Amino acid sequence: MKQAMQSIEGALSRWNRKEAEAIHGMPFNDLLFLAQTIHRQNFDRNRVQLSRLLSIKTGGCPEDCGYCSQSTHYETGLKASKLMEVERVIAEAIKARDAGATRYCMGAAWRSPKERDMGSVVAMIEGVKALGMETCMTLGMLDLSQAQRLKAAGLDYYNHNIDTSERYYGEVVSTRTFADRLETLGHVREVGMKVCCGGIVGMGEEKADRIDMLVTLANLPEPPDSVPINMLIPIEGTPLAEAEPIDPIDFVRTIALARIMLPKSYVRLSAGRTAMSDETQALCFFAGANSIFVGDMLLTADNPGEDKDNRLFRRLGIEPMPREAR
Repeated sequence: MKQAMQSIEGALSRWNRKEAEAIHGMPFNDLLFLAQTIHRQNFDRNRVQLSRLLSIKTGGCPEDCGYCSQSTHYETGLKASKLMEVERVIAEAIKARDAGATRYCMGAAWRSPKERDMGSVVAMIEGVKALGMETCMTLGMLDLSQAQRLKAAGLDYYNHNIDTSERYYGEVVSTRTFADRLETLGHVREVGMKVCCGGIVGMGEEKADRIDMLVTLANLPEPPDSVPINMLIPIEGTPLAEAEPIDPIDFVRTIALARIMLPKSYVRLSAGRTAMSDETQALCFFAGANSIFVGDMLLTADNPGEDKDNRLFRRLGIEPMPREAR
Protein backbone atom coordinates (compact mmCIF):
# COMPACT_ATOMS: atom_id res chain seq x y z
CA MET A 1 0.00 0.00 0.00
CA LYS A 2 2.83 2.40 0.89
CA GLN A 3 4.51 1.69 -2.45
CA ALA A 4 1.22 2.35 -4.26
CA MET A 5 0.83 5.71 -2.54
CA GLN A 6 4.39 6.62 -3.53
CA SER A 7 3.57 5.67 -7.14
CA ILE A 8 0.50 7.90 -7.06
CA GLU A 9 2.46 10.83 -5.64
CA GLY A 10 5.10 10.36 -8.33
CA ALA A 11 2.47 10.21 -11.08
CA LEU A 12 0.49 13.27 -10.13
CA SER A 13 1.72 15.12 -13.21
CA ARG A 14 2.17 12.22 -15.63
CA TRP A 15 1.12 8.57 -15.53
CA ASN A 16 2.62 5.66 -17.42
CA ARG A 17 1.30 2.16 -17.99
CA LYS A 18 3.82 0.51 -15.66
CA GLU A 19 2.66 2.59 -12.70
CA ALA A 20 -1.01 2.13 -13.53
CA GLU A 21 -0.58 -1.60 -14.13
CA ALA A 22 1.07 -2.06 -10.74
CA ILE A 23 -1.87 -0.40 -8.99
CA HIS A 24 -4.44 -2.28 -11.10
CA GLY A 25 -2.79 -5.57 -10.09
CA MET A 26 -2.83 -4.94 -6.34
CA PRO A 27 -4.68 -7.44 -4.13
CA PHE A 28 -8.37 -6.67 -4.58
CA ASN A 29 -8.99 -5.56 -0.99
CA ASP A 30 -5.96 -3.26 -1.05
CA LEU A 31 -7.00 -1.77 -4.39
CA LEU A 32 -10.51 -1.00 -3.15
CA PHE A 33 -9.24 0.38 0.14
CA LEU A 34 -6.90 2.72 -1.73
CA ALA A 35 -9.63 3.81 -4.15
CA GLN A 36 -12.08 4.47 -1.31
CA THR A 37 -9.45 6.41 0.64
CA ILE A 38 -8.84 8.69 -2.35
CA HIS A 39 -12.56 8.96 -2.99
CA ARG A 40 -13.20 10.19 0.56
CA GLN A 41 -10.50 12.82 0.16
CA ASN A 42 -12.36 14.40 -2.75
CA PHE A 43 -16.08 13.57 -2.53
CA ASP A 44 -18.87 12.81 -0.10
CA ARG A 45 -18.52 9.06 0.34
CA ASN A 46 -22.27 8.35 0.45
CA ARG A 47 -23.54 10.66 -2.30
CA VAL A 48 -24.01 9.78 -5.96
CA GLN A 49 -24.75 12.25 -8.74
CA LEU A 50 -27.87 11.53 -10.77
CA SER A 51 -27.87 12.40 -14.47
CA ARG A 52 -30.51 11.83 -17.14
CA LEU A 53 -29.65 11.03 -20.76
CA LEU A 54 -31.99 11.76 -23.65
CA SER A 55 -31.52 10.84 -27.31
CA ILE A 56 -32.48 14.03 -29.14
CA LYS A 57 -31.71 12.50 -32.55
CA THR A 58 -31.67 8.73 -32.92
CA GLY A 59 -30.11 6.53 -35.60
CA GLY A 60 -28.80 7.25 -39.07
CA CYS A 61 -25.21 7.83 -37.95
CA PRO A 62 -22.61 7.42 -40.74
CA GLU A 63 -19.89 6.25 -38.31
CA ASP A 64 -19.14 2.53 -38.05
CA CYS A 65 -18.53 2.17 -34.29
CA GLY A 66 -18.70 -1.60 -33.80
CA TYR A 67 -20.76 -1.38 -30.62
CA CYS A 68 -23.45 1.03 -31.78
CA SER A 69 -27.05 0.29 -32.71
CA GLN A 70 -27.38 3.70 -34.37
CA SER A 71 -24.86 3.16 -37.16
CA THR A 72 -26.13 2.98 -40.73
CA HIS A 73 -23.51 0.29 -41.38
CA TYR A 74 -25.42 -2.36 -39.40
CA GLU A 75 -28.88 -3.93 -39.48
CA THR A 76 -30.03 -3.54 -35.88
CA GLY A 77 -33.70 -2.85 -36.44
CA LEU A 78 -33.41 0.71 -35.14
CA LYS A 79 -35.41 3.30 -37.05
CA ALA A 80 -33.74 6.67 -37.58
CA SER A 81 -35.53 9.78 -36.35
CA LYS A 82 -35.26 13.51 -36.91
CA LEU A 83 -33.97 15.98 -34.34
CA MET A 84 -36.43 16.23 -31.47
CA GLU A 85 -38.46 19.42 -31.02
CA VAL A 86 -37.05 21.87 -28.49
CA GLU A 87 -40.30 21.98 -26.51
CA ARG A 88 -40.31 18.22 -26.05
CA VAL A 89 -36.70 18.22 -24.86
CA ILE A 90 -37.49 20.86 -22.26
CA ALA A 91 -40.58 18.95 -21.12
CA GLU A 92 -38.46 15.81 -20.62
CA ALA A 93 -35.86 17.84 -18.74
CA ILE A 94 -38.51 19.15 -16.34
CA LYS A 95 -39.56 15.57 -15.55
CA ALA A 96 -35.93 14.59 -14.99
CA ARG A 97 -35.32 17.56 -12.67
CA ASP A 98 -38.46 16.82 -10.68
CA ALA A 99 -37.30 13.20 -10.29
CA GLY A 100 -34.00 14.34 -8.76
CA ALA A 101 -31.58 14.57 -11.71
CA THR A 102 -29.14 17.47 -11.48
CA ARG A 103 -27.45 17.03 -14.85
CA TYR A 104 -29.24 16.67 -18.16
CA CYS A 105 -27.36 15.02 -21.00
CA MET A 106 -28.52 15.19 -24.61
CA GLY A 107 -27.15 12.97 -27.36
CA ALA A 108 -27.50 13.09 -31.14
CA ALA A 109 -26.37 10.35 -33.53
CA TRP A 110 -24.25 12.57 -35.76
CA ARG A 111 -20.70 12.47 -37.07
CA SER A 112 -20.75 16.20 -36.30
CA PRO A 113 -23.51 18.82 -36.00
CA LYS A 114 -24.83 20.51 -39.13
CA GLU A 115 -25.36 24.25 -39.23
CA ARG A 116 -29.09 23.84 -39.85
CA ASP A 117 -29.46 22.10 -36.48
CA MET A 118 -27.34 24.42 -34.35
CA GLY A 119 -30.17 26.86 -33.62
CA SER A 120 -32.31 24.13 -32.09
CA VAL A 121 -29.36 22.73 -30.15
CA VAL A 122 -28.63 26.18 -28.69
CA ALA A 123 -32.29 26.60 -27.72
CA MET A 124 -32.23 23.22 -25.94
CA ILE A 125 -29.17 24.22 -23.93
CA GLU A 126 -30.67 27.56 -22.95
CA GLY A 127 -33.98 25.95 -22.01
CA VAL A 128 -32.43 23.28 -19.79
CA LYS A 129 -30.09 25.81 -18.16
CA ALA A 130 -33.12 27.93 -17.29
CA LEU A 131 -34.41 24.98 -15.24
CA GLY A 132 -31.37 25.19 -12.97
CA MET A 133 -29.78 21.98 -14.28
CA GLU A 134 -26.28 21.31 -15.52
CA THR A 135 -26.20 20.68 -19.25
CA CYS A 136 -24.22 18.12 -21.21
CA MET A 137 -24.31 17.22 -24.90
CA THR A 138 -22.74 14.62 -27.14
CA LEU A 139 -23.08 15.51 -30.81
CA GLY A 140 -20.02 13.90 -32.38
CA MET A 141 -16.93 15.76 -33.52
CA LEU A 142 -16.77 19.55 -33.12
CA ASP A 143 -14.69 22.19 -34.82
CA LEU A 144 -13.57 25.19 -32.79
CA SER A 145 -16.37 27.50 -33.96
CA GLN A 146 -19.02 24.93 -32.99
CA ALA A 147 -17.46 24.52 -29.57
CA GLN A 148 -17.46 28.29 -29.12
CA ARG A 149 -21.15 28.50 -30.02
CA LEU A 150 -22.09 25.75 -27.56
CA LYS A 151 -20.08 27.45 -24.84
CA ALA A 152 -21.79 30.80 -25.54
CA ALA A 153 -25.17 29.07 -25.19
CA GLY A 154 -24.20 27.98 -21.69
CA LEU A 155 -23.29 24.31 -22.22
CA ASP A 156 -21.52 23.03 -19.12
CA TYR A 157 -20.16 19.68 -20.30
CA TYR A 158 -19.37 18.13 -23.66
CA ASN A 159 -19.17 14.34 -23.84
CA HIS A 160 -16.81 12.75 -26.35
CA ASN A 161 -15.51 9.35 -25.30
CA ILE A 162 -12.20 7.95 -26.51
CA ASP A 163 -13.83 4.49 -26.23
CA THR A 164 -10.68 2.42 -25.66
CA SER A 165 -6.90 2.53 -25.99
CA GLU A 166 -5.21 4.06 -29.01
CA ARG A 167 -3.84 0.60 -29.89
CA TYR A 168 -7.26 -1.07 -29.96
CA TYR A 169 -9.28 1.85 -31.34
CA GLY A 170 -8.94 0.79 -34.98
CA GLU A 171 -10.47 -2.59 -34.14
CA VAL A 172 -13.68 -0.83 -33.08
CA VAL A 173 -13.99 2.23 -35.37
CA SER A 174 -12.61 2.92 -38.86
CA THR A 175 -14.50 6.06 -39.94
CA ARG A 176 -12.54 8.36 -37.65
CA THR A 177 -9.24 8.15 -35.80
CA PHE A 178 -8.19 8.28 -32.18
CA ALA A 179 -6.50 11.60 -33.01
CA ASP A 180 -9.87 12.96 -34.25
CA ARG A 181 -11.29 12.24 -30.82
CA LEU A 182 -8.47 14.07 -29.08
CA GLU A 183 -8.83 17.05 -31.42
CA THR A 184 -12.47 17.56 -30.43
CA LEU A 185 -11.53 17.30 -26.75
CA GLY A 186 -8.93 20.00 -27.36
CA HIS A 187 -11.55 22.34 -28.87
CA VAL A 188 -13.85 21.76 -25.90
CA ARG A 189 -11.11 22.58 -23.40
CA GLU A 190 -9.94 25.59 -25.41
CA VAL A 191 -13.32 27.34 -25.15
CA GLY A 192 -13.62 26.63 -21.43
CA MET A 193 -16.27 23.90 -21.37
CA LYS A 194 -15.89 20.93 -19.06
CA VAL A 195 -14.91 17.63 -20.63
CA CYS A 196 -16.88 14.43 -20.12
CA CYS A 197 -14.81 11.59 -21.52
CA GLY A 198 -14.49 7.90 -20.79
CA GLY A 199 -14.82 4.62 -22.64
CA ILE A 200 -16.35 1.20 -23.05
CA VAL A 201 -15.01 -2.05 -21.65
CA GLY A 202 -15.89 -5.59 -22.66
CA MET A 203 -15.31 -5.03 -26.39
CA GLY A 204 -12.71 -7.78 -26.68
CA GLU A 205 -9.89 -5.52 -25.56
CA GLU A 206 -7.05 -6.68 -23.31
CA LYS A 207 -6.46 -5.56 -19.75
CA ALA A 208 -3.61 -3.39 -21.02
CA ASP A 209 -6.06 -1.53 -23.29
CA ARG A 210 -8.30 -0.63 -20.35
CA ILE A 211 -5.29 0.60 -18.44
CA ASP A 212 -3.95 2.58 -21.42
CA MET A 213 -7.35 4.21 -21.90
CA LEU A 214 -7.21 5.53 -18.34
CA VAL A 215 -3.58 6.60 -18.75
CA THR A 216 -4.61 8.65 -21.80
CA LEU A 217 -7.45 10.32 -19.86
CA ALA A 218 -5.29 11.03 -16.81
CA ASN A 219 -2.56 12.54 -19.00
CA LEU A 220 -4.77 14.97 -20.91
CA PRO A 221 -3.76 18.63 -20.40
CA GLU A 222 -6.66 18.76 -17.94
CA PRO A 223 -8.24 15.50 -16.72
CA PRO A 224 -11.91 15.12 -17.66
CA ASP A 225 -14.38 16.45 -15.13
CA SER A 226 -16.58 13.39 -15.74
CA VAL A 227 -15.41 9.91 -16.72
CA PRO A 228 -18.18 7.54 -17.84
CA ILE A 229 -17.16 3.89 -17.73
CA ASN A 230 -19.51 1.84 -19.89
CA MET A 231 -19.88 -1.92 -19.89
CA LEU A 232 -20.61 -3.06 -23.44
CA ILE A 233 -24.26 -3.83 -24.13
CA PRO A 234 -24.06 -6.33 -27.02
CA ILE A 235 -26.43 -5.25 -29.80
CA GLU A 236 -27.63 -7.83 -32.30
CA GLY A 237 -26.49 -6.91 -35.79
CA THR A 238 -23.32 -5.11 -34.70
CA PRO A 239 -19.80 -6.58 -35.01
CA LEU A 240 -19.51 -6.78 -31.22
CA ALA A 241 -22.79 -8.62 -30.68
CA GLU A 242 -20.94 -11.78 -29.61
CA ALA A 243 -18.20 -10.12 -27.55
CA GLU A 244 -17.35 -12.02 -24.38
CA PRO A 245 -18.55 -10.10 -21.30
CA ILE A 246 -15.95 -8.60 -19.03
CA ASP A 247 -15.49 -10.34 -15.69
CA PRO A 248 -17.28 -8.33 -12.94
CA ILE A 249 -14.17 -8.24 -10.74
CA ASP A 250 -12.12 -6.90 -13.67
CA PHE A 251 -14.80 -4.27 -14.21
CA VAL A 252 -14.61 -3.19 -10.56
CA ARG A 253 -10.82 -3.01 -10.87
CA THR A 254 -11.27 -0.64 -13.82
CA ILE A 255 -13.57 1.60 -11.75
CA ALA A 256 -11.10 1.61 -8.86
CA LEU A 257 -8.17 2.49 -11.12
CA ALA A 258 -10.19 5.32 -12.67
CA ARG A 259 -10.87 6.74 -9.21
CA ILE A 260 -7.21 6.49 -8.20
CA MET A 261 -5.84 8.01 -11.42
CA LEU A 262 -8.57 10.65 -11.74
CA PRO A 263 -9.18 11.58 -8.08
CA LYS A 264 -11.20 14.75 -8.68
CA SER A 265 -13.33 13.51 -11.57
CA TYR A 266 -16.85 12.18 -11.33
CA VAL A 267 -16.58 8.50 -12.25
CA ARG A 268 -19.87 7.51 -13.83
CA LEU A 269 -21.19 3.96 -13.78
CA SER A 270 -22.83 4.21 -17.18
CA ALA A 271 -24.16 1.72 -19.73
CA GLY A 272 -24.47 -1.93 -18.79
CA ARG A 273 -25.94 -1.60 -15.31
CA THR A 274 -28.90 -3.80 -16.27
CA ALA A 275 -26.42 -6.70 -16.55
CA MET A 276 -24.82 -5.95 -13.17
CA SER A 277 -25.95 -7.46 -9.90
CA ASP A 278 -26.65 -5.16 -6.97
CA GLU A 279 -23.48 -6.54 -5.41
CA THR A 280 -21.35 -5.57 -8.42
CA GLN A 281 -22.79 -2.06 -8.38
CA ALA A 282 -22.18 -1.80 -4.64
CA LEU A 283 -18.53 -2.72 -5.18
CA CYS A 284 -18.29 -0.11 -7.92
CA PHE A 285 -19.62 2.58 -5.58
CA PHE A 286 -17.11 1.49 -2.93
CA ALA A 287 -14.38 1.60 -5.60
CA GLY A 288 -15.17 5.26 -6.28
CA ALA A 289 -18.03 5.44 -8.79
CA ASN A 290 -20.13 8.44 -7.79
CA SER A 291 -22.42 9.14 -10.74
CA ILE A 292 -25.08 7.17 -12.62
CA PHE A 293 -27.66 7.71 -15.32
CA VAL A 294 -31.21 7.34 -14.04
CA GLY A 295 -34.32 6.48 -16.04
CA ASP A 296 -35.45 3.51 -18.08
CA MET A 297 -33.39 4.25 -21.21
CA LEU A 298 -29.83 5.23 -22.18
CA LEU A 299 -30.14 6.58 -25.72
CA THR A 300 -31.40 3.30 -27.25
CA ALA A 301 -30.47 0.78 -24.53
CA ASP A 302 -32.31 -0.32 -21.40
CA ASN A 303 -31.32 1.11 -18.03
CA PRO A 304 -32.45 0.14 -14.52
CA GLY A 305 -35.61 2.04 -13.60
CA GLU A 306 -35.67 4.64 -10.86
CA ASP A 307 -37.53 2.33 -8.48
CA LYS A 308 -34.74 -0.25 -8.70
CA ASP A 309 -32.07 2.40 -8.21
CA ASN A 310 -33.92 3.86 -5.24
CA ARG A 311 -34.18 0.44 -3.61
CA LEU A 312 -30.46 -0.14 -4.09
CA PHE A 313 -29.60 3.29 -2.71
CA ARG A 314 -31.71 2.62 0.39
CA ARG A 315 -29.94 -0.70 0.95
CA LEU A 316 -26.55 0.97 0.66
CA GLY A 317 -27.35 4.18 2.56
CA ILE A 318 -26.57 6.28 -0.53
CA GLU A 319 -28.28 9.59 -1.24
CA PRO A 320 -28.49 11.68 -4.43
CA MET A 321 -25.85 14.37 -4.71
CA PRO A 322 -27.06 17.98 -4.79
CA ARG A 323 -25.84 20.05 -7.70
CA GLU A 324 -22.11 20.87 -7.51
CA ALA A 325 -21.86 19.29 -4.06
CA ARG A 326 -18.48 17.90 -3.07
